[in-house]
Amino acid sequence: MCVLVAALQQTAPSPVSTNPSTTATGQNTSRPANASPAVSPPAVRQNPANAGAAERTAGQLQSPARQTAPRATQQTSAATGAANPEDCGGFPCDAQPQRIVVANPPPPAQAPWTLHEKIAWAAYVVLAFLGYAGIMLALSLLKKIERQTAAAEVAANAAQTSAQAALMNAQAMVVSDRPWLVVTVEPSPNVENGFTISATNRGRSPAQVVGTAEQMRIAADESRLPEKPEYGNREPAPPMVPIILLHGESTGLKSFSRADARGLCDSDEQFARIENWEEKIFLYGRVIYKDLAAPPGQQTHQTDWCAWYIHGRQRSGLVIGGPAAYNQHS
Repeated sequence: MCVLVAALQQTAPSPVSTNPSTTATGQNTSRPANASPAVSPPAVRQNPANAGAAERTAGQLQSPARQTAPRATQQTSAATGAANPEDCGGFPCDAQPQRIVVANPPPPAQAPWTLHEKIAWAAYVVLAFLGYAGIMLALSLLKKIERQTAAAEVAANAAQTSAQAALMNAQAMVVSDRPWLVVTVEPSPNVENGFTISATNRGRSPAQVVGTAEQMRIAADESRLPEKPEYGNREPAPPMVPIILLHGESTGLKSFSRADARGLCDSDEQFARIENWEEKIFLYGRVIYKDLAAPPGQQTHQTDWCAWYIHGRQRSGLVIGGPAAYNQHS
């Protein structure tokens, strides 16, 4: 019994060490708290009688240590697997995606304003007010210029209207002062049933006759006459002597009588148609005259005239008539 107690005392567990030990494989393992050291062989040899009991007792005491050894190994393996991501409990782990966390940098600290910056800011504010004031003044000036331009346009239009009125007045005065030759028909004092076609100056300026032309034609009525007066190949011929007509003066252009009507007809049948008013005799002509007071280039004027001869049984007549194209003034 004493030998058994001595053996148990020799095989008592040593204090637990908290420092990890290094295994033969290079991994760090920690000895469990209930682990006991191996039984010293000399103690067993010293008590050969109780060798079997001592071995059994040592086996029972070492069994918890042997059982806890794998747990320590598993913990060591788990720690190693955590340190090595490719080893998860002795097996390779799947590659895990890396997580990137972006942290906003802290706002920079604002430096205090310097005197130069304060002066510059005040100058910018003053310049902004001055620019605004300048823009408003420019807009006001533009509006004034617009109003003045509109007033100037109105004044220009009024001046143009006044100028046109003055020009028209001047033209009217010039027209009223120019010579006007008016063609009239007067009975001949010396020939019975005879007539004289005369041109009278009704204007204020003197006129000089520079050319005359006349023509006689027999037609059923005015619509049978040519659209425009025709004088053949003859041009207005100047008079034999210069003719200058003052205001109210006249000059003869054409004379016609009853006897001239008989000589104008080609046959008695045609003269009978004139007597029966089936056909008419028309006399028309043109007078070209010059304004002696007008500037060069505006001196020449003309007057077209047309007269209708009326043949009666005993007496005859001659009156101004015919189409409008045969009675014109320029």
